[in-house]
Amino acid sequence: MSNITVAVLAPNGFSDALGKKGTTSDITFYNLKRGESTVTFIEPTRYPEKLSSLFYAISLADRVILVVDEITATFGEIVLMLQCAGKAHGHIIFRNYLTPDQIAPLIKGTVLEHYETIENDPIGLREKLLDAAAKMMAHQKVKDGAGNGAVPIDHHFNVKGVGTVILGCVTHGVIRKHDSLKVLPTAKIAQVRSIQKHEDDAESAVTGDRVGLALKGVEADDLDRGYVLTNDPAIRSSLVVMGKAQLVKYWPAPLKEEMVIYLGHWMQFLPSRLTKVTAEGDWRMPELTFACEKELVYPPGARIVLHYLEGGKLRVVGTLTLQ
Repeated sequence: MSNITVAVLAPNGFSDALGKKGTTSDITFYNLKRGESTVTFIEPTRYPEKLSSLFYAISLADRVILVVDEITATFGEIVLMLQCAGKAHGHIIFRNYLTPDQIAPLIKGTVLEHYETIENDPIGLREKLLDAAAKMMAHQKVKDGAGNGAVPIDHHFNVKGVGTVILGCVTHGVIRKHDSLKVLPTAKIAQVRSIQKHEDDAESAVTGDRVGLALKGVEADDLDRGYVLTNDPAIRSSLVVMGKAQLVKYWPAPLKEEMVIYLGHWMQFLPSRLTKVTAEGDWRMPELTFACEKELVYPPGARIVLHYLEGGKLRVVGTLTLQ
């Protein structure tokens, strides 16, 4: 089985025509399946009220469907988020008589410049994405043995008769039934009792798979969104992180120490205080140090999206590449 995860950036409910509605919170999942090919659609249900909703949907995605009804500040914010998250694969659907020429100046030099313009045809779109998932099957055996894995938790709960269950997407590597996994940033260890992928039992899950894991050794109340289950020794957690930032071109002024910036990585959206700013030359490319409210979990060289929620209409600051 192979899976593609797609962020659907459109009016809420657009994905009703694409898949079967699943888990709903500040992000809503829809599932589509044909044989061994599956597609997971995610809508940022609480956006634009909650910027984190947009970040989570985009962070999880392999590719993007962007529906453009009008050119607004919200559209501009989505463009900045997609650029900072590095989401290079996507499709754009134009409605309300908008045309590609009208947004071309706004997306020039961004990842969206290479998105494919497609018709507003749900049936054709479903087939297109299922075909793309099917083509991934040829690479499945290679991925199956591709090292230790990680699953950031996006939802967790207790199921009567089963116990603790988490939902998440495999970011890299492989997770197998009976694996013992660290629960970062805690010191707990959880064992994988069973794995489900789109309601089918499985022995393992690999990069890109959407999974439900039944766990033992940990209670649902011990978990939180953003915690990471992993057997990868390279993944670390820390209250203090530092790295090289690149601010978006619209950011109006240098960042100042003591600002509260939200760090977005995987399923984490953590408030953090900027404790040190070092800018030699271009102030849009400073070295930054943050003290996080909770430990950030990340692999070496992780790319973090920076958000400033008191920035008015401009809430996406830029990126930070961790040391």
